[in-house]
Amino acid sequence: MRIRIDHATRYDYARPSRFIVQMLRLTPSSSDGQQVRDWRIETDVDARLRRSEDAFGNIVHSLYTETATPHLTVRVTGEVATADTGGVLRGMRERLSPLVFLRDTALTQADRAMRSFAKLAAGDGPSLDRLHRLMGAVNQRIAFEIGATDATHTAPEAFGLGRGVCQDHAQIFIACARAVGIPARYVSGHLCRSDGVIEQEAAHAWAEAWVQDLGWVGFDAANGVCPTERYVRVATGLDSLGAAPIRGTSYGGGPGALSVKLSVRPVQQQLQQ
Repeated sequence: MRIRIDHATRYDYARPSRFIVQMLRLTPSSSDGQQVRDWRIETDVDARLRRSEDAFGNIVHSLYTETATPHLTVRVTGEVATADTGGVLRGMRERLSPLVFLRDTALTQADRAMRSFAKLAAGDGPSLDRLHRLMGAVNQRIAFEIGATDATHTAPEAFGLGRGVCQDHAQIFIACARAVGIPARYVSGHLCRSDGVIEQEAAHAWAEAWVQDLGWVGFDAANGVCPTERYVRVATGLDSLGAAPIRGTSYGGGPGALSVKLSVRPVQQQLQQ
């Protein structure tokens, strides 16, 4: 299917920021499961954008401003043609050994309760079967609730609460997979919802785990499914910080306000409208 994405992030500063530096992981790469047909990044201020790749192979744009800036909007628009690969990632060049993704971070380090849960939920047998059981267990254990957590919550904290958003489901799954010896990583991207909802609160997140002789396989514990043609994969990292769509800092702007507008829709529906 063809999916159109329109994603705008706006910063309004209390007073003009003297300079802003941001790292943007907003641009997807093509693979066997998705072909990027058109993609643009725009800002509403005079800013420099420099494209590169990070250690994980993500496309990164470095944004710099050099004049006083009272507000900043970063907007991405584009279309991606997707195909269902059964959740298996193919056609991507991997720079790092899967063993790198056994490494814990402050956000994904499992505590004793999570390690016990992971061992019981995953059980024994082939890795793929264990991961499917783990995904189902996380989906059942963690209720989806917007506002229950924020970006600073760790996997153990969200696990203890028993509720969270897709970021929490992904990081809990990752922490549990690593706890039973399976490499796993965080994925940020977009989901074209099957219920017809176009305007969304935020981008989506899920996990990928390494399965011997199969490669990286996606697991969306928030929805209890492997990614389909409705998913657009953008960036990966060890945790949500490493794959965050926008990270950066400003100098001299003081407290500010952040707002996000996101629409994800099938192109056919857009044309009909």
